[in-house]
Amino acid sequence: MGKENITMLQSEPQSDLAVIILAAGKGTRMKSSLHKVLHPLGGRPMLHHLMDTLGALNPVRKVIVVGAGKEQVEKSVGGQAEIVVQEPQFGTGHAVQVTRDQLQDFSGDVLILYGDVPLLCAATLQELLAKRRSKTDPAVVVLGFEPKDSKAYGRLVVNDKGELLSIIEHKDASPEQRAIRLCNSGIMAMDGARMFDLLDSLDDNNAAGEFYLTDVVAIARDKGYGCAVTVATETEVIGINSRSELAEAERIFQNNKRQDFMDAGVTLLDPETVYFSYDTIIGADVVIEPNVFFAPGVTIEEGAVIKAFCHFEAATIRRGAAVGPYARLRPKADVGAGAKIGNFVEVKKSIIEEGAKISHLSYIGDAIIGTGANIGAGTITCNYDGFNKALTEIGPGAFIGSNTALVAPVKIGAGAIVGAGSVVTREVAADALAVTRSKQKEIGGWASAFRAKQTKK
Repeated sequence: MGKENITMLQSEPQSDLAVIILAAGKGTRMKSSLHKVLHPLGGRPMLHHLMDTLGALNPVRKVIVVGAGKEQVEKSVGGQAEIVVQEPQFGTGHAVQVTRDQLQDFSGDVLILYGDVPLLCAATLQELLAKRRSKTDPAVVVLGFEPKDSKAYGRLVVNDKGELLSIIEHKDASPEQRAIRLCNSGIMAMDGARMFDLLDSLDDNNAAGEFYLTDVVAIARDKGYGCAVTVATETEVIGINSRSELAEAERIFQNNKRQDFMDAGVTLLDPETVYFSYDTIIGADVVIEPNVFFAPGVTIEEGAVIKAFCHFEAATIRRGAAVGPYARLRPKADVGAGAKIGNFVEVKKSIIEEGAKISHLSYIGDAIIGTGANIGAGTITCNYDGFNKALTEIGPGAFIGSNTALVAPVKIGAGAIVGAGSVVTREVAADALAVTRSKQKEIGGWASAFRAKQTKK
């Protein structure tokens, strides 16, 4: 998930690499109408994390094997991959077998991945492929890992030379084999020229009556082919089958993002309370206080200060600006250099130019706030009439008094002042004063007479 996973697109697809992504599981433990691999992680579907990682490898073919929910996956992926349906579903080996029409004549390397394992690094997959392409020419290379708790994972049995001898399922393992720490992630690279020969030798002679992909290791060994192992970290190969596992993957994702940003010169006062999206961009010397949430599409330029309890979505904050606490920036909010957005201010689809201030309790939507303008507390832009949105333009250096309603479309000229409590419906000229509240009246002694009357009652 860190820097090593940055996509490094190549000019041409690798003609010697294809990828199969298995995503045919029903995902019943998610208890959701949404396909399991489309549940979001860091603000985007977990399947798309994996697809983005593959950008660094640039395979010539990508095939996604689905069962139920084909339409959802197809719509989400678009034309980025071929979709194949596994129906009925007879195990992981059978899932790879159903790609025969797409890959029967493919003789390059084939990566077999899982759509619910989204945290893989490109560097790990490149290492897996490098082992497959090594001089020993193994037919199968399996990605292993060493978990803190081996649970019921299958064990990878290797010899003194590091060659993979077999995969032993936990239920079939002896006490000595269960003591092996190297476990099977299910991810592997295979020689495409030999893959279907190995797959054709699978059988379903087991309690589940399914074709297990893991059996290809034993089959390859029986045919005289070598098999090998590379190793990933446990967090890279975490699989997501339930809401709790999704939450655990989110925790890992967020910790990685936090560390990446801090390593790049961002100050997080309380890292565990700040949440990022997959595409969050933050410059050096930005300070972020606790309890801040970044939805997708946010860019923070260098030197900005983000105070506590803010929520941002598809917004830009320019260098040296200060935002918060308790501010909300909605899509297309653009806060200029050195500008200030204060507490309980909401900004949507507006340009806040350099040095402008919106300090308290205001809503600014569909607006342009000029350089150095000052927006008083409680000001709102009335941008929606129930049918259409309209623009509010406030010129440079203008001053808008507290509790003002600006009824769009409306323009406030440069340097103009709008008196507090006004409802502005017409253009205000530059350097003019606009006041729309009624003239103040005073009735002497009225308050004391009112209190006396109420007390008598």
